[in-house]
Amino acid sequence: MPGRLREHLRNALGSLPPGPIAVALSGGLDSSVLLHLLGSLPEARARGLRAIHVDHGLHADSGQWSARCAQTCADCDVPLTVLRTEVERAGHGLEAAARRARFAALRAALEDDEIVAFAHHRDDQAETVLLKLLRGAGPEGLGAMRTLRRLGNFLAWRPLLGISRSLLRSYADAQRLNWISDPSNADTLIDRNFLRIDILPRLRARWPDADASIVQSASWVRAAADFIEAESARALARVQGLDPNTLRYRDWLELPEALRDPVLRRWLRSIDLPEPNQYQVAELVRQLAEAGEDKLPCIRWPGAELRRYRALVHALRPLHVPTA
Repeated sequence: MPGRLREHLRNALGSLPPGPIAVALSGGLDSSVLLHLLGSLPEARARGLRAIHVDHGLHADSGQWSARCAQTCADCDVPLTVLRTEVERAGHGLEAAARRARFAALRAALEDDEIVAFAHHRDDQAETVLLKLLRGAGPEGLGAMRTLRRLGNFLAWRPLLGISRSLLRSYADAQRLNWISDPSNADTLIDRNFLRIDILPRLRARWPDADASIVQSASWVRAAADFIEAESARALARVQGLDPNTLRYRDWLELPEALRDPVLRRWLRSIDLPEPNQYQVAELVRQLAEAGEDKLPCIRWPGAELRRYRALVHALRPLHVPTA
């Protein structure tokens, strides 16, 4: 079993672009196993291997967790960088806010094109698909996590997406690894924990291959989402105005329905504006299709507004009118 996991990681390393690797180390079971596996591979060490632990300061024992991570890295002879960050809680769920803070800290600390290895595994992928499904996600969301994805100035690498958590646990036990157990992982008020603790075990009892089947379906959706993404890039080139902040609305409306939404979102991302929700997109389509030529339809959402003038839709940041 250890040999199987090492061979899996060795093959995954062979498909990576050049660059040093930083393991995102929480100190939990999964990331501790990933660090131990990569530390055992000369191919990984030859690239330059380190670990990064982000201390959010959210738990009373977070300082002890950092110390445990330092001991884990010392045992593996891998250098550790500890990043301390504050989580902005106002207006957001704590889990999402912590994720944003974590990625912001990583971006600031990483070298360009450094590869960050995350320990998400097959069970995590199945949870992600179910969460996205319950939240009404489209193909991009239902395709779940990619094995390799650029996130700003670094590459996010998830080499364990095809490996079950039970196999990682068996490896950790065989190697006598120590890891941190975060008590928040038992809180079923958190959606992901509820799925992992209450729902997925019941699915597996009825369908033993539930995780593998869910992840297989996600891989098909991922392929479709990647195709749509490529097509949306070509379609945007056809409908964008000479001014990057404009869109030829008639050409956009004539796109296949499956392309309208991704083209709109790609356009807004390209000009650094926030994306609308699905209801706002539907309202935009309705207004553009129904409003007469003498009308100036406008739709707004936090951080952006779209206005039609003649043949173009203009994307703008909302004006802030000072109060007297």
